[in-house]
Amino acid sequence: MFSGQILQNYVNGQWERVITQDYLPVVNPATTEVLAQVPLSGAAELHQAATAAATAFPGWRRVPATERVQYLFKLKFLLEENFEDLAQTITQECGKTLVESRGELQRAIENVEIACGIPILMQGYNSEDIARGIDEIMIRQPVGVAAVIAPFNFPGMIPFWFLPYAIACGNTYIIKPSEKVPLTMHKVMGLIAATGLPPGVVNLVHGAKAVVDAILEHPVIRAISFVGSTPVAKYVYSQAAAHGKRAQCQGGAKNPVIILPDADMTMTTRIVADSAFGCAGQRCLAASVAMTIGAAKEEFREAIAQAATERVVGYGLDPKVQMGPVISPESKNRINDLIQQGLTEGAKPLVDGRNTQISGYEQGYFLRPTILDAVNPKGEIAKTEIFGPVLSLIHLNSIEEAITLINSGQYGNMACLFTSSGAAARKFRYEAEAGNIGINIGVAAPMAFFPFSGWKESFFGDLHGQGHQAIEFFTQTKVVVERWPQNWSRQF
Repeated sequence: MFSGQILQNYVNGQWERVITQDYLPVVNPATTEVLAQVPLSGAAELHQAATAAATAFPGWRRVPATERVQYLFKLKFLLEENFEDLAQTITQECGKTLVESRGELQRAIENVEIACGIPILMQGYNSEDIARGIDEIMIRQPVGVAAVIAPFNFPGMIPFWFLPYAIACGNTYIIKPSEKVPLTMHKVMGLIAATGLPPGVVNLVHGAKAVVDAILEHPVIRAISFVGSTPVAKYVYSQAAAHGKRAQCQGGAKNPVIILPDADMTMTTRIVADSAFGCAGQRCLAASVAMTIGAAKEEFREAIAQAATERVVGYGLDPKVQMGPVISPESKNRINDLIQQGLTEGAKPLVDGRNTQISGYEQGYFLRPTILDAVNPKGEIAKTEIFGPVLSLIHLNSIEEAITLINSGQYGNMACLFTSSGAAARKFRYEAEAGNIGINIGVAAPMAFFPFSGWKESFFGDLHGQGHQAIEFFTQTKVVVERWPQNWSRQF
């Protein structure tokens, strides 16, 4: 019998115990300690939250934007006040290092800060005398009830790509955190409640696929944000569209980095290693394929192998650790299988991180950084999203070859170039088919006032998260055309 914390939903301003026999353990991936039990809610619990959000919407949309953002100012203060506790929670349930968890939370707070500018950001525009005596006005109004289906890899940050913009624009909201890492948003929900936000404006429902399907089908939910794998992103997008909802669905990635011979190799190696192995490779902007051009091959290969070998792996709460475990034993087994597939296709194990055990944490889901050399550009391993600390090396003769190879892929989340040539950089940013481009940057993560872009099968939808595009997603435009003749007689 589990005697620890049993998580609850938060609906209509209060915590609600879920009446279900179905729970999942929330496991620390480094220690395998069970941190809590998360309920697998169903359609009934989702309906309760959707009804509360729909009931709260008419009143919330009438609250002036200048007053709505006051709750966000309070939330920013509470997030900063509880910063270390939240960062440790991310590390405990997700596995990343404490430094990585702090960075994630800082990005979350930045989105709250940007959303506080809603009184300006959601302004419309107008034109006088579009015809004689007639004026035209465009205003933005909230869409209604919105929801986020969040992934496991950034439990504290990704919900904030959407949540603060949605409520600042006058919508009400439902959060569905990943059932693998529900503790962070569970704590954040407590902070949101402490702001005094009216009941029903923000609700939290724990669960898995049953809740996702209920979100997709529920008639009062008008907008859905999703981040996860491409197959699930396609499913969410298609089902949302079939039920008449707007959706923004971030999918998978196979992020390439190109290293030209004129790159600063010391800087490049450090940045690429951080990109490929940071967060144990479990992020949608992790470098997964390094394409060396010409003479860059030998120097980079030797340097990146050393960086991978020297990276300190262990429990993320240890300040000396540079990389934590992957999220689950299933994930570890899948990554091991993909490494073997790469070797079967002819790649060479420059650094092999399989069969890793960390002293004191022998049961943890650990892999060490892995580098596959001479990967076949046409093989499956060059195309498949591994989502683990694995970097594939491909050796080419020109930047043109690299760009052609990048553009032939199914994904378009991020592509990076390392060079000291401005001409090469301009060519790359102009021609590479990816939504986020890095020049001498290994993780081209946009600031909160820029959209988190994605192309091809890395994104399904029209409007991305963050910044102006978030405001556009969470509002609908209304055009008013007015005439007020001066000789109009008042009639009673």
